Amino acid sequence: MTALVIEAPEVVTLEIVGTRERFPVRRVYCVGRNYAAHAVEMGHAPDREPPFFFQKNSNNLDGSGEFPYPPHSLDVHHEVEMAVMLRSGGTGIKVDESLRHIFGYAIGLDMTRRDLQAEQKSMGRPWEISKAFERSAPVGPIHTVAEIGHPNAGLIELKVNGKDRQAGDLKQMIWKVPEMIANLSNYFELAAGDVILTGTPAGVGPVVKGDVMTASIEGLGEISVKVI
Repeated sequence: MTALVIEAPEVVTLEIVGTRERFPVRRVYCVGRNYAAHAVEMGHAPDREPPFFFQKNSNNLDGSGEFPYPPHSLDVHHEVEMAVMLRSGGTGIKVDESLRHIFGYAIGLDMTRRDLQAEQKSMGRPWEISKAFERSAPVGPIHTVAEIGHPNAGLIELKVNGKDRQAGDLKQMIWKVPEMIANLSNYFELAAGDVILTGTPAGVGPVVKGDVMTASIEGLGEISVKVI
């Protein structure tokens, strides 16, 4: 057995509905501007342009129900998204074969330090400082494909302190889940444990300490996350 010079990092695992087993996370991919109305509110055309992706870290995923407001930002935004968990992967996956690689689905949030993101964009720099910070991806329990099938339509929404903020329908995704998987697999070798956040509908906005975000997706229930 190979000896390690430091303690191995802890494997991030997520709750699965109906079992005590847990889902180990390998990588986290996020697709940008995948709902037309959100693309418009962010100042972009709602066209079906080639998809683009950025990444979060596996330990950004957090199922605690709390979101610590991060430092160095005065404008942190919520983005409710459907998360896709993979059971297998590969390269060059075809669109019509993509669904067989999915283990399940969950509700997720892509929390964003919007002021830092705007600053990085203006300088042509990467976004990680605004996206991949600690506990920046609150997530709910995973619903398996065997339980719910493959949701491709249904209400996705987020409320803050009971007031409507975001609302859309999964069918409004510009790039559908099978297309996302196929496209990603052309650039990365996907594998079991990978998670894909599939984009957010319009209505993103700021939160402050003490706010309670309630995110729901039809067929996946809802999660409640408090900003602390």
